Amino acid sequence: MSLYFAYVMIGLAIAMPVGAITVEMTKQGLKNGFMHGWAVGLGGMTIDLALIIALYLGVAQFLSLSYIQLPLWLIGAAFLFVLAFDSIKNADKDIALAGEKANKSFLSTYRNGLLVAVSPGNLVFWISVFGAVLADSYSGKGTHQFLIVALGILSGILLHDIGLLTIVSLSRKVMNRTMIKWTSIIAGVLLFGFGCYFIYEFIHDLKAFI
Repeated sequence: MSLYFAYVMIGLAIAMPVGAITVEMTKQGLKNGFMHGWAVGLGGMTIDLALIIALYLGVAQFLSLSYIQLPLWLIGAAFLFVLAFDSIKNADKDIALAGEKANKSFLSTYRNGLLVAVSPGNLVFWISVFGAVLADSYSGKGTHQFLIVALGILSGILLHDIGLLTIVSLSRKVMNRTMIKWTSIIAGVLLFGFGCYFIYEFIHDLKAFI
């Protein structure tokens, strides 16, 4: 149990820094409410869970190869640029104030979470976190420990998402359409910045690879 709670804290700590997922969650939470913000978080956690399963099946070495990660930087950047453009272009659209029905579907915001979470940074994180337990993953004890670590980290991320979106939902009650519009524009700029960072990492890794 102590191992579980230790990794819950690690999951919380990892989710705390502002990243692309946090930005998209906040934007959707303000524009369409708690459930739509959480849909983004669930999309991100779906990718996390898929990576956990992939790591358990032994693909960590494959994912850590530089020529595998290189194109993923570009793919991640492309997704972020698309979301950034959409966030800025449609900043004044699909805004549902507190008490109003959201115009955007739950599935579309969930898809955004999936797109944002597809990044080499996410892959590297899961490879590094689970590296210590992968060696014993096929023994009974190792498998049990692996599952506890995975559940702990996912629980920590989930607690962070719920806490963040609770704050966002409370803030949304006192915000008008103009304030939410500018929040969406700022979110778009931040997502564009993350996309530029991915391009920088791609160029940096490409030079090292060559």
